[in-house]
Amino acid sequence: MKPNILQLNPILVPAINAELDALYTMHRLYEQADPDAYLATHGATLRGVITGGHTGISRAMMERLPALEVVAVNGVGTDAVDIAYARSRGLPVTGTFGALTEDVADMALALLLATARHVASVDRFVRGGLWPKFPQPNAIPLARRVSGMRVGIVGLGRVGRAVAERVGAFGCPVRYTDLKEIAGVPWAFESDLVQLARDSDALIVCAAADRARDLIDAPVLDAIGPRGFLINVARGRLVKESDLVKALQEQRIAGAGLDVFADEPNVPPALLDLDNVVLQAHRASATEETRAAMGRMVLESLAQALAGQRPAHSLTT
Repeated sequence: MKPNILQLNPILVPAINAELDALYTMHRLYEQADPDAYLATHGATLRGVITGGHTGISRAMMERLPALEVVAVNGVGTDAVDIAYARSRGLPVTGTFGALTEDVADMALALLLATARHVASVDRFVRGGLWPKFPQPNAIPLARRVSGMRVGIVGLGRVGRAVAERVGAFGCPVRYTDLKEIAGVPWAFESDLVQLARDSDALIVCAAADRARDLIDAPVLDAIGPRGFLINVARGRLVKESDLVKALQEQRIAGAGLDVFADEPNVPPALLDLDNVVLQAHRASATEETRAAMGRMVLESLAQALAGQRPAHSLTT
């Protein structure tokens, strides 16, 4: 009999789904009309869980799964997983660490370029038929050059380092902040986030959000200043959105490029009306290549845990 696996989020790679169906009896909770009743019926048989970084899994749900042997997160965010409870049961929690790095770093650069160079707003200007009506050069405000910008990076993990390497190719001097200085990296450390923002033309948020919230607030935004940009490809909860909206409306910062939000998929309505913001729908890792790699790591984690091995991609034991 094939092991029973609970899936809380869809995986958008057909080949991965086909392999899951071949190896396991899949219980896709997101397809059920009454998830609570479904868990009551099947919960005792479920040996593994596949979830997303934003969805995670609560202690209450894990308590309903007495046969659970592994929580496989199809993503790198584990802040929505009750890690302490999983650890108390000896449940490995795995992630797709490393698979997302290149694409998330690419998105950070895309957002910086799109925001500083007014790509989205000028696209709307052209599509709206305004260019023939306002052909004079001053109809569109001048943009900002990205090459040579001073870039501050919040969180120098895998993604932060990949971003630093990319902006380095644009001739951008880089400084970073993290919980502590990291040995062996070529970029300068700044312990004070406000000072880092003050010394940056663009502040790029790449930090983990396991415990932090509202890290980027009004004092940090004011330090970025009216010619500076904020880019967030980490977690929405790291930015105090009410402060960001106000700073953008009052033009206390030049603009923002945002892939993530505190209450996804709900975006603060005020952001939708601002031309100095570029918005994405948490899509930094949404390429065929990365999603396939993530799916392979989920399959590996399930197979290893159900065979009694410690999964290679474990966060906990």
